[in-house]
Amino acid sequence: VQLQASGGGSVQAGDSLRLSCAASRNIWNFYAVGWHRQVAGGRRELVASISRAGITRYKDSVKGRITISRSNARNTVDLQMNNLKPEDTAVYYCAAQSIATGEFSYWGQGTLVTVSS
Repeated sequence: VQLQASGGGSVQAGDSLRLSCAASRNIWNFYAVGWHRQVAGGRRELVASISRAGITRYKDSVKGRITISRSNARNTVDLQMNNLKPEDTAVYYCAAQSIATGEFSYWGQGTLVTVSS
């Protein structure tokens, strides 16, 4: 499985961005998908996830501003980010989580989001 993340960029605080994670094939029967982020020198943290059943979960600090969604037809998982804040600045990664093991087995390359105040 290959994952391709895209959509990062440099924006001002309050702006919106939409990140997209494209899978090389349909994996939704076996994997959940999570968007993670990592700041320079920091730990990677899970921002949002969507399960095989479509159940979504969010980090508390992004609730109400970020929405994760999945397109089965396009094999994509998107992250709509609104009202961005400088603290959202990070490299964002999408990853596929094996339903069998619970591990994030496949990772896309990161896409950088920079939010200026």
